[in-house]
Amino acid sequence: MAVTPDAIFSIANTVALIGWLLLIIVPRRRWATLTAGTVIPLAIAVTYLVVLALHWGETKGGFSSLTGVAELFSNRWALLAGWIHYLAFDLFVGTWETRDAMARGVPRWLLVPCLLLTFMFGPIGFLAYHAARRATSASAARDPASRRSDR
Repeated sequence: MAVTPDAIFSIANTVALIGWLLLIIVPRRRWATLTAGTVIPLAIAVTYLVVLALHWGETKGGFSSLTGVAELFSNRWALLAGWIHYLAFDLFVGTWETRDAMARGVPRWLLVPCLLLTFMFGPIGFLAYHAARRATSASAARDPASRRSDR
């Protein structure tokens, strides 16, 4: 039975989604952030490595121009590799946001929308998290009693 790019795409998406759900539902559990931030991205990275190793020479194009990237990603295996690259790194960034939010007292009601944005739009979520973090720091500077440890 041949493994298709569509099958790997589906499995990788499901595994990454499990990581995102862990960050949203149980962010304070050490096993959850370890799973979401290390175990799952490493598993996805291994998948990325295997896809690249098996299919790298099957496409033209490259990274030196937008046209080259478009040509590179016209191959379904290269497109899959690009997609799972995003899955791994976006989840890694989301885990960093979660850990940083807990350390800095950023409330979950501000963190969760940032995680959702990071999941869907990567850099926009990262930007939103930094804005939330800054707003929380400014708020805490004005009212130190507002920073509670249960956030």
